[in-house]
Amino acid sequence: MLETVFSLRQQANQLFDQLREGSVDSARGGVTRDTYGPGEQFAHELMAHAARELGLELRTDHVLNTYMTWPGRDRSKPAIVIGSHLDSVPAGGNYDGAAGVVAGLIAISALQQQGFSPERDITVMGIRAEESMWFGYSYVGSRGALGMLKPEALDKRRIDTGRTLADHLSSAGGDPEAVRRGDAFLKPDNIAAFLELHIEQAPSMAYDGHAIAIGKAIPGNFRYPKVQIRGEYGHVGLPRRFRRDAALAGADLFTALDRIWSQWDSAGRPMACTIGEFHTDPDRHGLTIVSGDFSFSLDVRAYDPADLHELEAAFLEEVRATEARRGVSIRLGARASAPVAKADPTLSTQLEDCARAMGLPAPGLLSPASHDAAAFCAAGVPYGFIFVRNRNGSHHPDEHMDIDDFLKATAVLSTWLKKHT
Repeated sequence: MLETVFSLRQQANQLFDQLREGSVDSARGGVTRDTYGPGEQFAHELMAHAARELGLELRTDHVLNTYMTWPGRDRSKPAIVIGSHLDSVPAGGNYDGAAGVVAGLIAISALQQQGFSPERDITVMGIRAEESMWFGYSYVGSRGALGMLKPEALDKRRIDTGRTLADHLSSAGGDPEAVRRGDAFLKPDNIAAFLELHIEQAPSMAYDGHAIAIGKAIPGNFRYPKVQIRGEYGHVGLPRRFRRDAALAGADLFTALDRIWSQWDSAGRPMACTIGEFHTDPDRHGLTIVSGDFSFSLDVRAYDPADLHELEAAFLEEVRATEARRGVSIRLGARASAPVAKADPTLSTQLEDCARAMGLPAPGLLSPASHDAAAFCAAGVPYGFIFVRNRNGSHHPDEHMDIDDFLKATAVLSTWLKKHT
């Protein structure tokens, strides 16, 4: 048993080290596994190599997700899919997403070493393009696999290259036309369950002293990526009563949203709002100029559709009040949204039971972030979720994960697979 644990630890450490070395961002720190670029491609090739060493079957789909399958005794049965994404934000951390793919491979390795033979296929899925930062569009890989990626996504341009998703996908060997047709490589009827392991993207578990947790829900959201406020440029000495200050209007909106968040927090109603971009026009702003233009992005998330509706209504009311108070006009621009995705209660209970049998406390946890499991949920596939402790947050180079915590979470995953496949 000790030899098996040492072997799994060695395999996991080697894969994480190779991932970091092959995608290190020497200029900014951390790693950059760019969506449909060399960084993400390297990660997929590395995982495929590891899968071959385990004797797994390899396939890709039209959006270039990687499927690594351990054949079951009865291949007619719906498969278990374990997966997460392999891309990262620019100068991000090494474990966000990738830990879930490595966990699937390590869990299979553990079961192979135990002589276990699954009744149904177990597929580890390396998912493409989860990080919406690159193209401003979420769940590209998982939605594409399920035939749910809207053709409009193909026209989105990558933030650094300016090239469209269709162009990047085609250059990488994918098939944009299959996306336009709505082709589905994965059919919900052929998937018994989707399981995702991911680092927590907040320090809650570290604060509470838990190595692992069972995810209960992924928040839904509404987003306004490009809100524009138009006021009037003026001299720095202009009296307040004459000003139509676009920057102060933006500040009013953000403080109003923060006030709402504080009220919801006090009432025990989980939500979050984020102003990711918040700026004046760099071509016209200046130390002695009243800002006439201001723009920002907004992401608001919660765990109940009714809460999202209430929050958006409150935001729109603040928009109207700010326009009247500041004498500005506010254009919200395009709106995007994602539904709330609740984990399957049966799967959650089963994962909790597996952890309990191993003597591991595994409390329920609401995910602070979006994950590919939400796309599977939207397609009608039941999902289960395991979180691993991360004391440093995510989307930056200092992201953290202890290998012991990872192996505990992976042991829960492999135990579940042994009991339910």
